[in-house]
Amino acid sequence: MSIQVGEKLPSVDLFEGSPKGSVDIASLFAGKKGILFAVPGAFTPGCSKTHLPGYVSDFEQFKTKGVEVIACVSVNDPFVMAAWGEAHGAKDKVRMLADTCAAFTKAVGMDFDATPVLGNVRSKRYAMLIEDGTVKCINAEPDGTGLTCSLSNSLLSQL
Repeated sequence: MSIQVGEKLPSVDLFEGSPKGSVDIASLFAGKKGILFAVPGAFTPGCSKTHLPGYVSDFEQFKTKGVEVIACVSVNDPFVMAAWGEAHGAKDKVRMLADTCAAFTKAVGMDFDATPVLGNVRSKRYAMLIEDGTVKCINAEPDGTGLTCSLSNSLLSQL
């Protein structure tokens, strides 16, 4: 079952920049208002052309609405996530977090088997508004991969 509004984020270590860059996702959002969005894969067309760029370009608008942290999660390695963030100008705007073994993705019930296309289990596409570690809003794509309700402009309109 997927994480629900009102539930706390699970304490799971993700990785930023390298395997040594451990980030506890629950601690990252503790005491903060933030956005967590997840994508099926770094450098994939929809994720690279639309999803990540929207959050990068809307960073200042989120900030004016009190958002203190924006994090992107994908079932990838931290080197790929770092390179993807660098390619899209995410530095100091979007934290690029690798869920190397899909531990977080499975813990929140947002995993799906993408083995035929992407080689392993991946994350469904979604976006969450988090306040002090608690989920306040979830915009999960109905088909798990589409580009509608999880986009930055959709979440901005809900703040």
